[in-house]
Amino acid sequence: MNQILQKLLLILFLLTGLINNSKAINIIIFSDTTIAFSKDTINKISTFDSEIEKDAEDSIKLDIINQKAYLYGKAKIKYQQTTITAAYIEIDWRTNTIFATTTIDSLGNKIGHPVFTEKKESFKAHEITYNFKSKKCRVKKITTKQGEGFILGKVVKKMEDDIFYLNKGDYTSCNSEKPHYAIRANKIKVIPGEKIITGPAYLTFFNIPTPLILPFGYFPNNDKKSSGLIIPSYGESAIMGFFLQEGGYYFTLSDKADLTLKSNIYTKGNWNVKSQLKYRNRYKNNGNLNLSYGKIYNSEKGFPDYSEKNDFNIKWRHQQDAKANPSLQFSANVEAGSSSYHRNNSYNANDFLKNTMSSSINLTKNWDGAFLNNLTLNLRHSQNTTTKNINLTLPDISLNSKRLYPFKILGNSAKTQWYDKIMIKYGMNTKNTISTADSLLFTKKSLSNFRNGMKHNIPISTSIKVLKHFTLTPSFNLTERWYLSQTEKRWDVNSESLITDTLNKFTRSHNYNFSTAINTKIYGMIQFNKTKIAALRHVISPNLSFRYNPDFSDEKYGYYKTVQKNTEEETEKYSIMNNGIYGSPSKGESGKISIGFSNILEMKIRRNKDTVESFKKIKLMENLSIRSEYDIFKDSLNLNNITINARTRLLDIFNISFSSIYDPYITNQDKDGIIDRLELNNNKRLARLIRLNTNIGFTLNDKTFSEGKKKKEENKSEEKEDEERDFYEIPWNLTANYSLSYNKGYKSSAFSDTTQSLNFSGNLKLTKKWKIGFRSGYDFDAKELTYTSVDIYRDLHCWELLFNYIPIGYHQSYSLTIRVKAAALRDLKFEKKKDWFTPEYN
Repeated sequence: MNQILQKLLLILFLLTGLINNSKAINIIIFSDTTIAFSKDTINKISTFDSEIEKDAEDSIKLDIINQKAYLYGKAKIKYQQTTITAAYIEIDWRTNTIFATTTIDSLGNKIGHPVFTEKKESFKAHEITYNFKSKKCRVKKITTKQGEGFILGKVVKKMEDDIFYLNKGDYTSCNSEKPHYAIRANKIKVIPGEKIITGPAYLTFFNIPTPLILPFGYFPNNDKKSSGLIIPSYGESAIMGFFLQEGGYYFTLSDKADLTLKSNIYTKGNWNVKSQLKYRNRYKNNGNLNLSYGKIYNSEKGFPDYSEKNDFNIKWRHQQDAKANPSLQFSANVEAGSSSYHRNNSYNANDFLKNTMSSSINLTKNWDGAFLNNLTLNLRHSQNTTTKNINLTLPDISLNSKRLYPFKILGNSAKTQWYDKIMIKYGMNTKNTISTADSLLFTKKSLSNFRNGMKHNIPISTSIKVLKHFTLTPSFNLTERWYLSQTEKRWDVNSESLITDTLNKFTRSHNYNFSTAINTKIYGMIQFNKTKIAALRHVISPNLSFRYNPDFSDEKYGYYKTVQKNTEEETEKYSIMNNGIYGSPSKGESGKISIGFSNILEMKIRRNKDTVESFKKIKLMENLSIRSEYDIFKDSLNLNNITINARTRLLDIFNISFSSIYDPYITNQDKDGIIDRLELNNNKRLARLIRLNTNIGFTLNDKTFSEGKKKKEENKSEEKEDEERDFYEIPWNLTANYSLSYNKGYKSSAFSDTTQSLNFSGNLKLTKKWKIGFRSGYDFDAKELTYTSVDIYRDLHCWELLFNYIPIGYHQSYSLTIRVKAAALRDLKFEKKKDWFTPEYN
């Protein structure tokens, strides 16, 4: 009676759990109703059944006598942190195991592969046997993702510490069902989240073994950075011999910083070393520091043409997070080095073609509520690698005040008066600069060539509305300069020459000027009926201004002195601040009247859409400006040059800009210069062209001409998409820019200088896997192509092919690389290069 009661209670308990956790119960099997269950058996089954979550789309069968449960059709078991899904799952309470496998469909294919998930680890297999007490697992034909790669094994054991042991396994980064390549080993140990270790291994392609054998394999398997070797590429250079390139070591300094050391070594003695330090402090700052140094030998020791060349380069970029300290900001963008570094060491086209390097270090401090509320400190550097000239500014300091409105009454709700808009500010600037050849920069003589000074500036301005449509903006500006030296010139009777000395003496000066301007806008429109063009709109922005500068060369100021300059006792007036970094107070009285016009021309076009009239605006001229000046205090040549600038965009494709300068006076045919005779009177023209610059550029792509075409479905397969594509569906772009510079000068009409340049580049994506890119230009003087490069890329699924070809010029070369995409296996590659290197020794 007790046995029957135990059975009934057990059946009731299991039925309750199954009903709560499954969709259907098809069969309950009793092979012998007289068999008794022990108390331990009942406790074991009931305990496990209360913890497990079971589900099956088809059915669940329960065998009470054999203590088993069978789940069919998208079965799912969840026990603690472990989840198993499969087409078929079997639970055995006697052995504490779960068995999961596939089933066969009507076509004889295996379906419903078991998937095991525990914590963040997951894998797919053909069969899984899992002991839910010991946490051990035995798997057949496993597929699991580990980092960027996949592990495939025939027989796998998963231990309680989550370590996998594979017998006859593959490691690959290919996600294809049948991987294109793999590193195969008889024994593989996988420590999830840490590393993958193999015994002797070899490389296979399409399941075919290759002679590439590895004594062992070690692959990082975590998101954390780890130190390690960087495998170099090898090759041969006709000039420098055999080489190892880009080999070195990667150091993980911390979670916030890492260091990469690389080197190139050549058998003929040439070498270079490169380091890159990267750092990133979240919500604080980030940046990188690159240091490079190399040595190049030409010829052999003992030969007349033997020489050595040292190249170096420094790059530092630092950016502070704006939220880290809003009142104190620091940033740096530094690049400096030898003038031949990029020519001899750069493979990147942008670096190779540039002939300038520049640096800027900036510190800004703001004080809320203070009168002097902004301080800026700059260190700047510029270097021309062609002329080998360097400009340094160490430092450039600016201190500025906030705007003050001394006549504005706070809280006054009455109408604002013109004097309420009177604004006054204060600004101070001081800097120390030098311009010299790079070879003289660190010599003692260069220290005496620094130019420095300080300038104080106080602008006062306001704006006044005149006759409703005009705005008058008068302003007054006071400037004072401070220098630590001054220039003195004297005539030496004995040598009959003009001597110029620099006196170390504090020197100050002040000057002021007054200016006022009035401007407005004039709108005009012409409308058309029953034509495609609906209207033309013209906006004119005239500007008239006057600027007055007193004559500070008067002797009462003491800023200018007079000295004899030749034996004829002719004299010249010079400024004692002739070498001042902020210049000198103005010499001579000037009152310049400036007049200018800006124009915008637009057209409105009718377009009918669903019987509703609509319009489209087209800018015919985005800007056309004309400007000139007239100095009322000059005794001759009162008119200044006339400048005309224009900018527009045609057909939403072409960007056109134009600038030109015209001289209203005729030229002196014998000497450089002009005469006080107007072109209008002598040559019956308003002015003479002396300089012109124009740029025409455009960017075209596959969408430029395909607007309005019906888009194809985005989910088409690649093969079908390639078959149905027309020309305009292939992604592509083309960019070109043509520039023309014409300089007539002041000499005879026979003289002129014209410079032209053309640059173009483009990309073409033939399919999702093929890409072609190019860049080039045309030299109109040499009548030949300039730096030209072609790049070809092919996506090989888990591999990629890169081909770079430079057919002409100094860098004539090619490079072919086939490599694995995954970063962990990036050193698994094939490279073929032809050297371009021809060092520069001057």
